[in-house]
Amino acid sequence: MSIIGVDVGTTGCKCTVYDINGVIKNEAYMEYKVNIDKKFHTLNPEIVWKSVKKVIKIAAKNINDIKGIGVTSFGEAAIILDENNQSLKDSLLYTDIRGEKQCEKIISEFGITYINEKTGLNPSPMYSISKLMWLKENRNELMDKCKRICLFEDYIVYMLSGIHQIDYSLASRTMAFDINKLKWDDNILNYVGIDKILMPKLVAIGSKAGKIKPEVAAELDINEQILIVSGCHDQIAASIGTGATKENMAVDGTGTVECITPVFTEKVDKNILYKGSYAIIPFLNNNYVTYAFSFTGGALLKWYRDKIAYMEAEVFTDRGESAYENFNEQININEPSDILVLPHFAGAATPYMDNNARGAMIGLSIDTTSIQIYQALMEGVTYEMLLNIERLEEAGITIDTLYATGGGAASEEWLQMKANILNRSIVTLKSDQSGTLGCAMLVGIACGLFENIDDATKKFVKIGKTYNPELKMHNKYMKLYIKYKKMYNAVKDILEE
Repeated sequence: MSIIGVDVGTTGCKCTVYDINGVIKNEAYMEYKVNIDKKFHTLNPEIVWKSVKKVIKIAAKNINDIKGIGVTSFGEAAIILDENNQSLKDSLLYTDIRGEKQCEKIISEFGITYINEKTGLNPSPMYSISKLMWLKENRNELMDKCKRICLFEDYIVYMLSGIHQIDYSLASRTMAFDINKLKWDDNILNYVGIDKILMPKLVAIGSKAGKIKPEVAAELDINEQILIVSGCHDQIAASIGTGATKENMAVDGTGTVECITPVFTEKVDKNILYKGSYAIIPFLNNNYVTYAFSFTGGALLKWYRDKIAYMEAEVFTDRGESAYENFNEQININEPSDILVLPHFAGAATPYMDNNARGAMIGLSIDTTSIQIYQALMEGVTYEMLLNIERLEEAGITIDTLYATGGGAASEEWLQMKANILNRSIVTLKSDQSGTLGCAMLVGIACGLFENIDDATKKFVKIGKTYNPELKMHNKYMKLYIKYKKMYNAVKDILEE
């Protein structure tokens, strides 16, 4: 038997076919264009749909025992469809500036406390409802034609199956979902002017939608008995795909953004979480997760490669070698760089959520080398995540072990550095997938191939190497970390003068 996970991202989509033991049988990836200028950031849903169909067709070719297809996606961005299921406008991404005034109106109407307690979110224009309110106020002629509102996961599920439903974790990214009653918040929808009938049906993570539409199955040359499954938000899928599904466990995803996703029960201080803009998202087995993240994870290393060491990177590329691997081999894992980097090069995420924050470097000297700066960038990102872990602990969320995924999980040097700074074991996985893997695990449960998430984890999640903290190194880093914690306010004070 085979099962499929489809992961829809902002710049591309991936389809992976697994057997019931978690072994990859085939996969395909396709990029698509995001429309970005200084103000507006949008994505064409129909291009995404065409790309998803292509990767499914490529990955599923000549595989005749597929039981189900599950979908995971990024959050926030809403899609408005007409009566013919055509998108009426490109989707506004979370980084699009439109919706700021509308978010202020929603806050003014309901108050921050109401939004916190109902939606589990600190209000922000990034969420779907602010963008939808902007459309109501500025493009109402389009909203008058709207017959269905989706986010990207449920859009693909709908186009595949004809069933309009959304899982709780993705619905949580709208700022219109009541995480306590697991239903749409009528007050917020009514205020914004959105008829609830336009919104998808709410279902639990990993719920069946229905069989694939016969005409879509024919187009993709696959069996029309295949079951379509609503997966979850992509960060949730990464947690499931790494086996981080129980309290005190967390996934550390290092891609462009660094994001730690811990699992916890309801017994936490929610006010501390809201104050730090940590979302509360329904998860499996009546647990919850939150997202502690930095806008610059791997993005800082890319900045170094492209802006600081571009000549060296070009030499490595010409040799057919990885620039990052060469840089990693040069850092001194046995000594801190003694340079402090505030990694807010793209603004500050949790716990500050300050779009005006800027990065800084302290401790440079005439003897500072380029590779020491590279190492300091790694350290800065990790200090920022330690700061987040400490805030989470104040709220009652404990993290014992971190499961590494994303591009950063390929760097042994960075993983050992993280273990030393965070004073926690970092566990890697034998699979470099997590999003499609977690999604496929949910498909397996929905199709009856696995009894529950524990059963699926035993079959799919294969543990790789564990990086344990070294006390001597941790103590060295903590002397610098004490100084690091003062940097945000110090830099902010200087820039605001």
